[in-house]
Amino acid sequence: MRTNVLGTALISCCNNPVTGFYRDGYCRTGPGDHGLHTVCAVMTEDFLAYSKAQGNDLSTPRPEYEFPGLREGDKWCLCVTRWAEALEAGMAPEVVLEATHSSAVEFVDLDDLKAHAYED
Repeated sequence: MRTNVLGTALISCCNNPVTGFYRDGYCRTGPGDHGLHTVCAVMTEDFLAYSKAQGNDLSTPRPEYEFPGLREGDKWCLCVTRWAEALEAGMAPEVVLEATHSSAVEFVDLDDLKAHAYED
């Protein structure tokens, strides 16, 4: 069973748009996922602008990759290191803890994730 940072079953982050390294809606990782797409984050305009400034434009549609572009409110599996960078810069988006893979705590503190917990 895949687990989340709370130690319970990992739930899907988002299927519209479909997210995850494996494009199955889950923030899970495995061979080939060098970015470790394990944090289920809720996009904000501020974070999207920050990510674009860091060289990762998540807001522009890329039809050739079947990527619609993200908007505020969309949920997306972020690379744990990008979330950590955004945290340090004061730009970290909220996190869906139940959909954030347990391995994320190898790179970021669980208390930091909890401090940014998304309440639906």
